[in-house]
Amino acid sequence: MKIAHIAPSWIAIPPKNYGGTEIVIYNIVEEQVTQGHDVTLIAPGDAKTSAKLVSFFPISLVEEGIPWQGHLKAYYHLHKAVEYVEEHDFDVLHTHLSSSSDMYLFPLTASLATPQVMTLHSRFPFDRVQTWTGKADEYYMEWAHSVPMVAISESARAEVPHKLNFVGVVHHGLPMQQFVSTAKKREDFFVWLGRFVADKGTHLAIEAAKRAGVKIVLAGTIDRYQQDSVNYFQNRIKPQVDNEQVKYIGPVNMKEKIRLLSRARGFLNPIEWEEPFGMVMIEAMALGCPVISFARGAAPEIIVHRKTGFLVHDVDEMVRFIPRVDEIDHSVTRMHVEHNFSARVMAEKYVKVYKNVIAATKSPPTPAFSASLL
Repeated sequence: MKIAHIAPSWIAIPPKNYGGTEIVIYNIVEEQVTQGHDVTLIAPGDAKTSAKLVSFFPISLVEEGIPWQGHLKAYYHLHKAVEYVEEHDFDVLHTHLSSSSDMYLFPLTASLATPQVMTLHSRFPFDRVQTWTGKADEYYMEWAHSVPMVAISESARAEVPHKLNFVGVVHHGLPMQQFVSTAKKREDFFVWLGRFVADKGTHLAIEAAKRAGVKIVLAGTIDRYQQDSVNYFQNRIKPQVDNEQVKYIGPVNMKEKIRLLSRARGFLNPIEWEEPFGMVMIEAMALGCPVISFARGAAPEIIVHRKTGFLVHDVDEMVRFIPRVDEIDHSVTRMHVEHNFSARVMAEKYVKVYKNVIAATKSPPTPAFSASLL
């Protein structure tokens, strides 16, 4: 199958540190190439891929220092990408809705003859800047309502406030050959990993670790273009870092992440929002690291309670389950990811979606009966 992916232009593929959508796109593309498909990735020139790479500028926008509100270059990337797809013969176009500038894809692809599928990676509304929220999303529904859409979890699908054309749910997947534990035995600490924003619950992970009397290592990124992220880290997290019970090691690349999760007793995930998926949960479990998560968002679809980790409802429950983390069988935890959240499974599910959308595009519409014929 001849497949084109238009990636967002903000973060490199694969990401150097944090970048949930970008690592998912990388995993899909690499696995589709492995499975023998002819794949073109349209992304900035700093992408690393086994697919054919088409770029319209050399560096991803965040790497260049462009703030998230600077949409002009992002629009240029999307416009040129759609032009490229129009000028070439693809079986299907796969686009990715992750941040507000990706909404431009709806009008840009509205008249595109190539069958398309879009993955919804983030939550509505997209018309927002930090604490401000607008209503422009409603205007884009003029084009969005007919686009074949894939949700990344049942929870994410249920959260959408608009009538979209969902054609499937495909959970994210990992290249299992890459996620192999590097440690012979677990060390006596827990880990929190992600982007420092209040919704991710870093402060609650620290509280739970302190109350349970265990050490916790924090690894992640501070979004310097989001003042809320900077303030959250400086005011609520940094004062609690003592480099004994609470340690902060900064952002980690993929190798460092694998090493960290391979050594940890468990991963604490006290999210305070309906997270659409949560890549770090399957990354941890793939390495046999049990996850203790608040039962919100997609967490109940990812974690099997008492088998691959624990689903809890508040910090009190998290504290009670922390001593029980050693009850979880590490090999069973990894096998769960292999069967349900591998890149192979994800890519196969997407190809099924593509084929269904292509077939629906080729099928003639069912004729409507008029009153004069009855």
